[in-house]
Amino acid sequence: MQSFIAVLDAGSLSGAAKKLGAQQPTLSRQVAALEAQLGAPLFERTGRGVAPTALALAIADDARAMQRGAEQLQRRLARQRSRTGGTVRITTSQVAASYLLPPVLAALQAAEPGIEVELVASNQLTNLLRREADIAVRMVRPAQASLVAKKLADIAITACAHERYLARAGAPRRPDELLRHRLVGYDRDDALLRGFAAMGAPIGREHFVLRTDDQLAYGRLVAAGAGIGFVAAYNLRWLPGVVPVLPMLKIPPLPCWLAVHREIRGSALVRRAFDFLAEAIPRELAAMQATLAQTSTAPASLRHPEQHGSHSIRQ
Repeated sequence: MQSFIAVLDAGSLSGAAKKLGAQQPTLSRQVAALEAQLGAPLFERTGRGVAPTALALAIADDARAMQRGAEQLQRRLARQRSRTGGTVRITTSQVAASYLLPPVLAALQAAEPGIEVELVASNQLTNLLRREADIAVRMVRPAQASLVAKKLADIAITACAHERYLARAGAPRRPDELLRHRLVGYDRDDALLRGFAAMGAPIGREHFVLRTDDQLAYGRLVAAGAGIGFVAAYNLRWLPGVVPVLPMLKIPPLPCWLAVHREIRGSALVRRAFDFLAEAIPRELAAMQATLAQTSTAPASLRHPEQHGSHSIRQ
């Protein structure tokens, strides 16, 4: 249609080609394709160029309206892609939304005051596919082909308990003593069972005397002194009195992934938020890990000289 208007205005194929910066044979093929679709000729050749037929004159105004609409659409798309202010919807798990992202999002607001953030605490991976969120922070790699994912870090998982529980029950000195303690586990989620199996010590659901699939409730149970649990190390910063035990345990870490839908990756607004998170989240995790290392492993009265080296659960 653009070629048709150019030829109509220029009065010749050569003039239209010069105006559009295109090749004359290309314009000729495009006009011929349009004529084939309409089932009638649009131009008649003259000695000096081409003359429009009655059909060409009849559709000229509609063709120009289509061209103006296409140009307006291009301008809107350009403005949308260059926009740096607006709302970005971020989804992550309940635990990450409560413990990991708050300082990161506070920093994002300070660095990008034009970006409004909506935080969705959900464990569902379908948020991005349904376009219910723009960016996802997940502890599992998204497998959907329509998502673009970037691995940010490996999140350490630690066995831990509140000081009150350890003062009452004693701190385990070796991994094999762990099963003598009250363990806090999951209900229907088999992640801990799979984790123990990966460490070479398959155990049953019955070994966990308290079970819940609610991650926030899980952390609160450990913080209340209910027993020994297994949490992401960065959580300990927000659980006063909860300290790591058995640092020699080789617990497989959780990968932290940042994901975005391919279709909105080109948005400047989403890209700015994505790039900020990609830098800030690993930095925040490293700072939390450094803080955890400074706090040592347990209260002085509960530490044991045997807690060194590297062991599996079977030892």
